[in-house]
Order: sequence, then structure tokens, then C-alpha cells
Amino acid sequence: MSDSVTRCGWVNDSPLYIEYHDREWGVPVHDDKIWFERLVLEGAQAGLSWYTILLKRENYRKAFDRFDPAKVAQYDEHKIEELLGNAGIVRNRLKINSAVRNAKAFLDIQKQFGSFDAYIWRFVGGSPIRNSWQQLSDVPATTPISDAMSKDLKKRGFTFVGPTICYAMMQATGMVQDHVTSCFRHTEAASSRN
Repeated sequence: MSDSVTRCGWVNDSPLYIEYHDREWGVPVHDDKIWFERLVLEGAQAGLSWYTILLKRENYRKAFDRFDPAKVAQYDEHKIEELLGNAGIVRNRLKINSAVRNAKAFLDIQKQFGSFDAYIWRFVGGSPIRNSWQQLSDVPATTPISDAMSKDLKKRGFTFVGPTICYAMMQATGMVQDHVTSCFRHTEAASSRN
């Protein structure tokens, strides 16, 4: 990867992080398995850096049955204890319990709306919001939409889905395009259509 391109200021020089920024962050997601992965990982991130979680993502995929919500919803106390002993993930009981609880709520949304994707994209009218932030400090941590999303998810039984977590998930999944204007991905993302 070329060092001559300008990226968003939150990206460090790790090839893993650069790859994530350049190929994944801000790309619209429409796959329920990816949506469930994002919910689990964004919840796990609470109080930590995204880079920490990104380094553990492959371990999470193995530990959480490749993010199959039907399987995760069935986790019992024995499985939770096993996960608490897994050094490859964030060993926090509240976050692990949240993943199980959220899997159940996720399945309920799929039943009600046909897919989680159909449910979640309603918050932005089905199309990405395209922002033009000049610098990283301009990017908000929450918006009225992430507030509404958080409130609705909590009402449906989800945990670790506060407004800041919801906005980070919106950014990562392309619901909002928040690459700063100086970033080479800003132009690419703005010209692409989902």
C-alpha cells in the first residue's frame, strides 16, 4: 500500500488498520451476518480502541461461531464461562452476556422485518448519509439518528448499543460516509452507489 495517499487521521501505520480503513470502513453493509458481527464487536469495543478489537477480530470469529446469531443465541452458562477463559477476546462478562442477549434480539428483528438489514437501514431512509467533514475534530460522536437508533435497539432488548456505539457502527457500515474530505476514500465513497 502506498504511503503517499492521505487517509483519515484515526488510522495508524499498521497494515491491518490501513487495510480496514481502505477497503472496509464506510462501505455499505447489507449482509445480516456482517451486521451481527458489527454489533458484537462494537459492543466489545466500549471503553477500548477499535484497533484493539480489530486485532482480536479473527479470534472473535472463531469464539462466536463465525457470528451466527442462531448459534450465539443458544449459548449457555458453560459456553459463557468458556468464553471468559478465552484470552483471544475481551473477557468481560457483561459484554459476552450482551452478545448472547443481542443475538436473541437480532433474531426477533429478522422475524419481524425479514432481515436486520431491512430494519437498520430504515434509520437513514435506505441510503447512506454523505458528509463532508474537513477534519477529524468535525466528526460528531453521536447524531439525532444514532440517538434514535440506540433508543429503538434498547427498546427491543439490545445492550451495549448507546448512541456513540450506534454512530460508530453507522460509520463502519457505510450508513454514513465520514471519511474526511482530505482522505482519498472520501471521493471514492462519495462517487460509489450501493
